[in-house]
Amino acid sequence: MYTLQAIEKRRSIRQFQDKTISAQDINTLLKAAMLAPTARNCQEWEFVVIKDRIVLNALKEAHPHAQMLSTADCAIAVCADTKREWESGYWMGDCAAATQNILLAATDMGIGSVWLGVYPNEERMKKIAEVLCLPENIKPFNIIALGYPAEEKGDVDRFDPKKVHYERW
Repeated sequence: MYTLQAIEKRRSIRQFQDKTISAQDINTLLKAAMLAPTARNCQEWEFVVIKDRIVLNALKEAHPHAQMLSTADCAIAVCADTKREWESGYWMGDCAAATQNILLAATDMGIGSVWLGVYPNEERMKKIAEVLCLPENIKPFNIIALGYPAEEKGDVDRFDPKKVHYERW
């Protein structure tokens, strides 16, 4: 698949088949994440892979919009080590780039995914950090639910020329 095809095909998938994602495929997704750019190449992202059904259910209870974790095969929590951040405020963009790489690689591999926002909701961040036993310097950015799709989503065209400005506003 070409990059633009993966971008066009990517959709938030919330219903998953009862099918296991291989450890090799999970590693491929993590490698894709770690190829993302980061400010000053700090690579402050960290990843928690969750396959244990007890932990997935605890995350589902901790996050108000995570019901799909009950059928997801696994999840990846994208986090940041704030001790490695070169300047305050950059880890969010770095984690977002890693997340997008995971989402696009998953699409390319036929794996469904959905980005569950955690940051900047302080209460949600605290709950997720507790479930995952994160050290204080590790901040949860999001959770990505993963599994083989049990639903199909149609094409979407979100291009809006009114949102494009040249040279100045």
